[in-house]
Amino acid sequence: MLAKRIQPMVFQARRLYVEVMFQVMGRALQAVSEVDEQVQNEARALPDGFLFEMMVMPDGSKLIVEHTGQGRFRYHGDNAPRPVDLSIQFKHIAHAFLVLSFQEKTSVAFANDRMLVDGDISYAVRMTRVLNRLESFILPKLIAQRAVKEYPSDLHLPKKLISAARIYLKVATNFVETVRA
Repeated sequence: MLAKRIQPMVFQARRLYVEVMFQVMGRALQAVSEVDEQVQNEARALPDGFLFEMMVMPDGSKLIVEHTGQGRFRYHGDNAPRPVDLSIQFKHIAHAFLVLSFQEKTSVAFANDRMLVDGDISYAVRMTRVLNRLESFILPKLIAQRAVKEYPSDLHLPKKLISAARIYLKVATNFVETVRA
C-alpha cells in the first residue's frame, strides 16, 4: 500500500528535477558559449539560427537553444520560435533522470536506446560534445568523469574554476533577469 503512494511522488520528483536541470542546462549552454573558445568553435559549424531541443517524450520538459552566430547560443526556455532543426528526445522521464543526474553517460543512453535523435546526426554529435564540455566545466571532476565520454585533458583546475565561476555567474544572472521580466 505504501509503495503505491510513494511511486507517484518519485515520478513527480524526477519530473521536477529534469525540468529544473533543463532550465539550468539551457542557461548554462548560453553562458558556456560566451566563455569557452572550444564550445564557440564547435558551435560555429552550426548554421546561424539553428534551433536545438532536448526533451522528454511525448510532451514533457524541454530546453531549446538557438545558435545566433559566431559560436554563441541563446536560451529560449521551452518555447521554440519556429520548428527545431535538431531534437534529442528521451523516451521516458526515468531515462532523462539517469542522464541528468549523471548516473549514465549520454553515449551509454544512446547505446541503450533510451534516446532518439530527430535531425542531422552530425549536429547531434556536435551538440553532445558541447554538452560534455559544459558538464566538464560545471561539475566536480569525479562526477564529470562519470557523466562524459572523455574528460578533457586541457581542463586543469585553475581554468576549470575560473570558467565554472563565470558560467555559474551568468546562469544566476540569467535566472534573476528572467524573474524580473
